[in-house]
Amino acid sequence: MAAVQDGQLNLEVEKDIKTEITNDGSGNINASSSSPGSTSSGGKSKSPAGSGEDQQTLLAVLQFLKRNKLTESVDILRREAGLSADADDSPVSESAGAGSGGVPSVGADGGDANSLLSRVSIATPVAPPATAPPKVVAASGGEDQPDVNVVLSAYSQQGDPVLYPLYYNGLKKFIESVLDCHRAELSQVFYPLFVHMYLELVYNNHENEAKQFFEKFSGDQECYYEEDLRILSSMSKKEHMKGNETMLDFRTSKFVLRISRDSYQLLKRHLQERQNNQIWNIIQEHLYIDIFDGMPRSKSQIDAMSGSLAGEGKRDANKAKVFYGLLKEPEIEVPLDDEDEEAENEEGKPKKKKPKKDSMGSKSKKQDPNAPQQTRIPLPELKDSDKLDKIMNMKEATKKIRLGPDNLPSICFYSFLNAYQGLTAVDFTDDSSLIAGGFADSTVRVWSVTPKKLRRVKSAADLSNIDKESDDVLERIMDEKTASESKILYGHSGPVYGISFSPDRNYLLSSSEDGTVRLWSLQTFTCLVGYKGHNYPVWDTQFSPYGYYFISGGHDRVARLWATDHYQPLRMFAGHLADITCTRFHPNSNYVATGSADRTIRLWDVLTGNCVRILTGHKGPIHSLAFSPNGKFMASGATDGRVLLWDVGHGLMVGELKGHTDTIYALKFSRDGEILASGSMDNTVKLWDTLKAFDDVELDDFTAATGHIHLPENSQELLLGTYMTKSTPVIHLHFTRRNLLLAAGAYNP
Repeated sequence: MAAVQDGQLNLEVEKDIKTEITNDGSGNINASSSSPGSTSSGGKSKSPAGSGEDQQTLLAVLQFLKRNKLTESVDILRREAGLSADADDSPVSESAGAGSGGVPSVGADGGDANSLLSRVSIATPVAPPATAPPKVVAASGGEDQPDVNVVLSAYSQQGDPVLYPLYYNGLKKFIESVLDCHRAELSQVFYPLFVHMYLELVYNNHENEAKQFFEKFSGDQECYYEEDLRILSSMSKKEHMKGNETMLDFRTSKFVLRISRDSYQLLKRHLQERQNNQIWNIIQEHLYIDIFDGMPRSKSQIDAMSGSLAGEGKRDANKAKVFYGLLKEPEIEVPLDDEDEEAENEEGKPKKKKPKKDSMGSKSKKQDPNAPQQTRIPLPELKDSDKLDKIMNMKEATKKIRLGPDNLPSICFYSFLNAYQGLTAVDFTDDSSLIAGGFADSTVRVWSVTPKKLRRVKSAADLSNIDKESDDVLERIMDEKTASESKILYGHSGPVYGISFSPDRNYLLSSSEDGTVRLWSLQTFTCLVGYKGHNYPVWDTQFSPYGYYFISGGHDRVARLWATDHYQPLRMFAGHLADITCTRFHPNSNYVATGSADRTIRLWDVLTGNCVRILTGHKGPIHSLAFSPNGKFMASGATDGRVLLWDVGHGLMVGELKGHTDTIYALKFSRDGEILASGSMDNTVKLWDTLKAFDDVELDDFTAATGHIHLPENSQELLLGTYMTKSTPVIHLHFTRRNLLLAAGAYNP
């Protein structure tokens, strides 16, 4: 049935009664009265002689009851309808039509239900009244009622192919004639209707009519559906539809349209007056109309949110509370530097840096009201080495440069020269000491970018000779003979597409076309575990900010949450309609964001496994995601060359940054979240003023409920700088702890 909040539209208003045979999805046959205005069959029902269509329906019902030996029901129905005893044995006319609302499907009652439904769906329509446009009268039945495939069954309901363009054109003229304020909203109906009418024609073997329909109306669709239409045009025969992923997407997901109540009433009234069953059947079967009270949205507001494979996200999908605040940091005493102690001795008073350190150390000790409970998900305990690292981090943070429009970061670019192996992924450690690259030749390579070389742990025999109580035991266990600037890790059997260092720099994750995610030790430079759960290429993987957990996503459209000590995934996040192309953990590790080729971003709750946000607005597959350090905002980049900014709490788009001319593969917020860096295949790095972008945004409950967002056209004001490379696409960005920007890519001569 239609997923429309206002209930089903009554198309047969002028009739006293219309008994419909419908299929409730499980193969059960229901006889239902049509409109609230019609009388029940026990009231003043007319003789079926008044309507050929009703008569055919009644005969089909009688035959069905008779076959199932329900003689008492047969007698009662015959008496009520005033039929003679042999009337139900008369042959049913074999001309097909779309007058009935039922969709044939293979029922639980096997042949009986099937024959009944096929007869109902090919009942002969009566001659229409002069005022209404002609109802659909179709070609001969028989061959046009094929065995119904489960997935494609919706398209076996068919009408006269010649009338499809007339129906579509009629609706188009109506929408073009309505007031401007409603036109933009109602125009959203064009694309899903066009797709499903075309697929119906193809499924029912009307190839020429389908081709003409496509050529006539494909030019009317929005430019951002161009790629979908190209794929659609290649499906010109029924055989092409079976097993086609795009086809399955259109068939299984309801296209979501967000329309104001006033605009919806206009559409409803128009279809009611025209008795346009064919279009209404498609709206019922394949669209979800999300109705809101309030002013209709403008064309620019609709365009900002449109473009995904299945329309906009439902408003209900973004209502769940998201705890986007940061977790309380453990209290760690920060010792003074040697330099500071010297300065204190010389001058007899501490340096000014000291209070700054203290404030930094205690900055996140207050519990954020928007933060999840500390124990909401189990997180690994801090080891001594982690505490030391945090102390180092805090010390570095005191020397951090405060960035802003007047104080832009320096950018250090790592160009991979002669990368004939094909560089496909890059990652830096948090302390910027190591860089790793994934390559198309299935190798993973790790480099040290500090003077400290990479060393392996000694063999077990050598380790047994070491004094474990010595102060420098961590140095002694390393084998100096193995010291080198880089290491190559072999193990994958396909290109490596995703790579991620653990926060403690002891492990490295890599995901590959071979369907596995591998965990490598950076002490021994060997593979520790191969995680097998995906059946197809894994496009991305990322460690949690706290380590232990990691996320992976790939061609099978399912993101998986893993823990390093479990062979099987802990959670599987299913819902995307196309490949998951990028994955990111929220800074508090309670949520995971996934970007997909279906042009949507989903936010998943790690604890429950539920999808808590569906964000639409990109016009191409999404290839990069980044959370702001405070966890409140998110940025996304796609093949459409736009960076979109999102408010995670409200689930709303709050900004659009235009400037790149190619796919954006890298996004990163500075350590304070004041600047966003974006890197693209157009060989540029751009810096954006996010502080200004987020300060300009005013969100209220009405905006969140209706999606009336007003995106300022201020990309040029927010753009702080553009930095060209000679000929190197940018595939990764990283801010050091002191806010120096590192970028990486493979030189493309």
